[in-house]
Amino acid sequence: MTMYRAEDSRYETMRYRRSGKSGLRLPEISLGLWHNFGGYDAFENGREIVLRAFDRGITHFDLANNYGPPPGSAESFFGAMMDASLRPYRDELIVSTKAGYTMWDGPYGDWGSRKYLVASCEQSLRRMKLDYVDVFYHHRPDPETPLEETMGALDYLVRSGKALYAGISNYGSEDTKRAAIILRELGTPCVIHQSRYSMLDRRVEGGLTGVLADEGIGGIWFSPLAQGLLSDRYLSGSIPAGSRASKSVFLKPDRLTPALVDKLNRLGDVAKGRGETLARLAIKWLLRNPATTSVLLGASSVAQLDENLRALEGTPLAESELSMIEDILAMPE
Repeated sequence: MTMYRAEDSRYETMRYRRSGKSGLRLPEISLGLWHNFGGYDAFENGREIVLRAFDRGITHFDLANNYGPPPGSAESFFGAMMDASLRPYRDELIVSTKAGYTMWDGPYGDWGSRKYLVASCEQSLRRMKLDYVDVFYHHRPDPETPLEETMGALDYLVRSGKALYAGISNYGSEDTKRAAIILRELGTPCVIHQSRYSMLDRRVEGGLTGVLADEGIGGIWFSPLAQGLLSDRYLSGSIPAGSRASKSVFLKPDRLTPALVDKLNRLGDVAKGRGETLARLAIKWLLRNPATTSVLLGASSVAQLDENLRALEGTPLAESELSMIEDILAMPE
């Protein structure tokens, strides 16, 4: 393995956005290590993707305690990356992780108790070989643990130096507002909210983005390509071998209805009119939203990463194009 030296030009083309009213700025595109970076994946391929991302100005790498598979292995991969290549650049990196889903057996390895969140954060730091993470999220609301306890745990992790910023993920608008108020009163404001958002899943527009604006919280969006539907892979209406739909992994084959295929092709025509792919159009569409701090993308290869980064090129979407897209998205599936 050759010694890594980051590209001197890494900050020349990437744009960065402030997360809400905080001092934290994130690249418009961040790299998520949900899949393709776990114990069943080739280390060298993952290493090439991460280093290429950093060379292109992606400073934010997003993880969770259960990412892999198996759970924990994505964080272990990142720890190996720190030792192999990234340690000299730690102060340039924003590393986030989360806890909230099942991680270990027994009553203390899931949901949102102070016991679970603090123990999980300490485990994550050991796996990633870090003294602190930049952002620690509660990964999902806990219907049984008082929100005051969960937010109090985030406040504790920040005050103890194990995390620099607190965030939440997958919270609805009302719970987000309550969480923001509690954290602000504790003196550790919520700086970022991570949620699913794409052209095909716009539920955050039903109130959450308004709360984020009111509370000064940044929005970072996962599944921006709707598990691959908003790419060129499914425009023919068939299911490619090896795709998520072919394996029924996060995308069921029956989702690909004739009406949806027609919608995807109409969106694809808009993209072609701009000289872009459907994926690049979908990313650019998210970036047009003032609630967007960053779009969280995965990658299985350097080529895929480079292609998606091309969404940052070219002109913003014109009002006429946005209107056309709205008409298409209003079509039934």
